[in-house]
Amino acid sequence: MEYTLNDLARMIDHTNLHAYASNEDMVKLCNEAKKYDFRMVAINQVQSKICSEQLKGTDIDTGAAISFPLGQTTVESKLFDIKDALKNGANEIDYVVNLTEVKNGNFDYVKDEMQQIVDLCHSKSVLIKVIFENTYLTNDEIKKLAEIAKKVKPDFIKTSTGFGPSGAKIEDVKLMKSVVGDEVSVKAAGGIRNSDDFLAMIAAGADRIGTSSGVKIINALKDRMEKDNVDVIKIDRDYKKNLK
Repeated sequence: MEYTLNDLARMIDHTNLHAYASNEDMVKLCNEAKKYDFRMVAINQVQSKICSEQLKGTDIDTGAAISFPLGQTTVESKLFDIKDALKNGANEIDYVVNLTEVKNGNFDYVKDEMQQIVDLCHSKSVLIKVIFENTYLTNDEIKKLAEIAKKVKPDFIKTSTGFGPSGAKIEDVKLMKSVVGDEVSVKAAGGIRNSDDFLAMIAAGADRIGTSSGVKIINALKDRMEKDNVDVIKIDRDYKKNLK
């Protein structure tokens, strides 16, 4: 497939989830998102209002992280926080699954949690992403979560928070995509800091990339395209051959 520079920029969730992020940092994040036409700014829930105000009148979304980064809150807490984020202007949600219940093998709980959150977000026409945090999971657990997502149908399943011991891995993206196929999209996040890794994640099956290095990545891709005198970058998304 062929992608323009803007196509690639629109796959980026421009991220600042640092505990020490200030209002000034949020304004900077939003200004960069507007300059580069990123798809979304990924921020902690408490910053939903300032970012939604900064992005008013644009088609750049405000993405609030819920139960971040551990996922260890009740369904009721997650639903409350989502409602609060939406009230303050968020129009995308990334939430972390309850990893304790995954490890307990309590997938009925995990499915019910996902269903309630997806139903709430979709009732408000809000895009919803489910963060697995694969660094703590076995391949069987990743597959089981992806199978649940294929039934519940969030908009995205996501590899990582970026706060665990490791982030996005090519093999995890391929595994997740092999299960959900084209019914659910995959977001890769965590440790994606250069243009080569960015393109590799897309080739593996990711349709959205969460990164705090979006400006660096897009500038590097722009330089590459100018050097090669091309208007598009070709990415062989060969994962499609292996979809179930």
